[in-house]
Amino acid sequence: MLTTRFVDGAPNWVDVGATDIDRAASFYGALFGWRFESAGPEAGGYGFFRLDGRTVAGGMQTGPGQGPPAWTVYFRTPDAQATAETAERRHGRVLLAPTDVMGQGTMAVLADQAGVPFGLWQPGGTKGVDVANEPGSLCWVELYTPDIAAAAAFYDATLGLETSAAPFPGGVYTCVNPAGAGEDAMFGGIVPLADDPTEAGSGAYWLPYFEATDVDAVAGRAQELGGRVRMPATDVEGVGRIAKLADPSGARFAVIRSAAQTM
Repeated sequence: MLTTRFVDGAPNWVDVGATDIDRAASFYGALFGWRFESAGPEAGGYGFFRLDGRTVAGGMQTGPGQGPPAWTVYFRTPDAQATAETAERRHGRVLLAPTDVMGQGTMAVLADQAGVPFGLWQPGGTKGVDVANEPGSLCWVELYTPDIAAAAAFYDATLGLETSAAPFPGGVYTCVNPAGAGEDAMFGGIVPLADDPTEAGSGAYWLPYFEATDVDAVAGRAQELGGRVRMPATDVEGVGRIAKLADPSGARFAVIRSAAQTM
């Protein structure tokens, strides 16, 4: 489970790049109750989404040459430079070299062996998001990839992540947790890209999930606000009710009413 008691290898930050950050702020504000606050001109237009005064995510406006609009998941590392070097040795790439962020920490953006972007955050003054696993906040992440074994080996070597198999309706689901942390620390999964009808036609990527109290209402509201429903609200036994969405810029994300939240 994701918490704000961050350990190495676990997600500790998430942000969205949008072609129109003002529209994104309006969209996510109406959807989750988030309020966007700019970090100031020295931050290059970067800002923070806050929910009841607590930071749940970051956001920035993207321009030509910065890639398509997307959510980026960041993982905690004690040494961003060393992690980036390990990723390169494992056939990944460094998209943005480790950079100090105003004394708050060191960030980097890498790509794994399949070309999937992901971030690193080496904590300084900022440890990560202020809230997780609550309505309106990050609660799970999922990697869609063409080769589960190759992805598992890459993230094990790079971030020290362990995988395990869990029974799932229609097959087996590959769960992910930080090394040695056990099942209680599971924060995500790895899914074969070709096996998911919603994702089969898209490229490999990390998908963030945000907890929602009413998945159907969120999906309907997203569509009203100019977003897109990529997969309608669906019950998954033992997991919860899920919908896959995209914001007006096309950045993909999902919402879930976790089964644990209904108990």
